[in-house]
Amino acid sequence: MISIFKTLFKTSNQSTNAIIRIDALAFKEAISGKKDLQLVDVRTSNEYTNGHIDGAFNIDYFKQMVFKSSFNAFNKEEPIYVYCRSGNRSQKAAAMLAEMGFTNIVDLKGGFIAWKRL
Repeated sequence: MISIFKTLFKTSNQSTNAIIRIDALAFKEAISGKKDLQLVDVRTSNEYTNGHIDGAFNIDYFKQMVFKSSFNAFNKEEPIYVYCRSGNRSQKAAAMLAEMGFTNIVDLKGGFIAWKRL
């Protein structure tokens, strides 16, 4: 019954299917040794300057117009890894990326705070 409703009204969970949230250790393993890594820190530039994961691009989630247009340069079919300070902003950013058509989004659960604990 639910699948019929989803089909009729196009209310699928496509965006949530594109996103996985993983802990810091799994995230580190996933990005380790990757070439052409799409790694994005969605914190403010000040937060980014005070420490970030090597190789990360900084695209501030709070600057929505720039945020959305900045992702035009990324490959929607390749994995894209996102993180913020605690996981809240990156979770919202991941949902937005899924709406924009990204199909493989990996969100760092616990954010940079969890990363620093490794």
